[in-house]
Amino acid sequence: MAQRNIKLVVAYEGTKYHGWQRQTGQTTIQAVLEREAQRIVGHRVKIIGAGRTDAGVHALGQVCNFLTDSSVPIEGLRKGLNALLPDDIYVVEASDVPLDFHARYSAKTKTYVYRILNRIEPDIFARRYLWHIPLPLDVAVMSDCLAMVQGTHDFSCFRSSGSSNRNPVRTLFRAEVSQDAEHKLTFLFEADGFLRHMVRNIVGTVVGAGLGKIDKERFQHILASKDRTMAGKKAPPQGLFLVKVTY
Repeated sequence: MAQRNIKLVVAYEGTKYHGWQRQTGQTTIQAVLEREAQRIVGHRVKIIGAGRTDAGVHALGQVCNFLTDSSVPIEGLRKGLNALLPDDIYVVEASDVPLDFHARYSAKTKTYVYRILNRIEPDIFARRYLWHIPLPLDVAVMSDCLAMVQGTHDFSCFRSSGSSNRNPVRTLFRAEVSQDAEHKLTFLFEADGFLRHMVRNIVGTVVGAGLGKIDKERFQHILASKDRTMAGKKAPPQGLFLVKVTY
């Protein structure tokens, strides 16, 4: 059988996992997917993910791929994986793609959403999927700050240490926030790529502006500084979702 390149679109709840990337002694999304894929194709596989989500971060549309010489039908592979995977990981789509497709390096854009509940009362049933902030946030100020990060910038001030990306320049096509009638805020970010903890660091800093701790001029200065110590605290992981990857 000729070699095949299998593309998967995967959704998962990241609460119980130590992130996407395989790590010795830790349960990760990548490791679980590889274990079950190997049972189906009959040989070891290396699954490549489009984004390395952190512990506690979720995905609606993570994309990954792996090579195999198995002849198992593609829909049978998808159904087989879903039969074996735990109930907090689900393969939404599976397809054969050209051999040169690479889930990470072929990606054109990635879209993340971050969710906040901004009211006094918490939602105990949604606590794994949002950041609860009981103090009032100024959505207009936060929206103005997000407008500043749109475009092409050096995002060093929002990059956590330990990043493997040498080039801190990224282009943010969309950075916006909306609020619904239940006081749930949704931040949306679409870019050609993201640095380590970039979205969570932006959200944490923007929330500081929404709480009145920094003004818009200070936010502009932080962005220009390229200094992580100038920015705000990192937002917690549970509000973050990898929504979509485009190619």
